[in-house]
Amino acid sequence: MRREGVGDDSVVPDDAAHDVVELRTALAAAEARITALEQIIHDLRLARFGSSAESVDPGQLALALGAAPPPPPATGYDAQAPERKPASERRRNRGALPAHLERLEEVIDIVDRACPCCRREMHKVGEDRAERLDVVPAQLRVRVTIRPRYACRRCEEVGVHQAPAPARIVAGGLPTEATLAQVLVSKYGDGLPLYR
Repeated sequence: MRREGVGDDSVVPDDAAHDVVELRTALAAAEARITALEQIIHDLRLARFGSSAESVDPGQLALALGAAPPPPPATGYDAQAPERKPASERRRNRGALPAHLERLEEVIDIVDRACPCCRREMHKVGEDRAERLDVVPAQLRVRVTIRPRYACRRCEEVGVHQAPAPARIVAGGLPTEATLAQVLVSKYGDGLPLYR
């Protein structure tokens, strides 16, 4: 069947719908093959450049390379694969210790709460909280150090007073001395690897 008009120079064959279905099926198969090849490339990069704990057995990669391409999705062209967030948008856990661990709070306060200028009692205006991972053999807990900040309501030029922070074995780090001692004894005394 041909449609020809005065201003219409296009020709639509009868099997146009059949061709569209074939092209969509071929496109879906090609996209599935591309996804499989990208996964193989990712696995090869991981095997070559990944850490030793994440290394892949070469026999498993050979199986993946020799595998037939996966069949096209059954739902057709409209099916879309779920998108993963890029690495920059993924949330990272930097210093957020689990809430279920026992917390031992230690308050380090200033000795004299009287204002150096007018000798009136200063009021608490805030505090700094720092959490570190502590270990008791076969028990984990969190040591919380609280350092209240004080200021005088009359003397604005004096500023805020706070007790100095105690020295840490690792500057700005989460582990306490007991945690590091346990890791060192496990590594060099018990012969356990560091990742255990």
